[in-house]
Amino acid sequence: MNFDKELDASGLNCPLPILRTKKALAELTAGQVLKVVATDPGSVKDMQAFAKQTGNELLSSAEVGGKYQFFLKKK
Repeated sequence: MNFDKELDASGLNCPLPILRTKKALAELTAGQVLKVVATDPGSVKDMQAFAKQTGNELLSSAEVGGKYQFFLKKK
C-alpha cells in the first residue's frame, strides 16, 4: 500500500504509539496516508479506537513478522 509518511513505534508501550500517531497525522494533509509499525499487542485495539474517535480512516491493520502494521488515512 502506498503511504506518505512512516512512523516506527516499535518498542513503545501504550499510550506512546497512539500519541506519536496523533502527532505524525497532524503533520499530514487531508487524504494523506500514515504507515505505523508497532510492537505493542494493545496497539491493535488502540488504533481502532483512535481512528473511530478522531474520524481518521484505518485502511489496514495486520501483523507482519511479529510487528503490527497500520495504515491510517487523515481525514
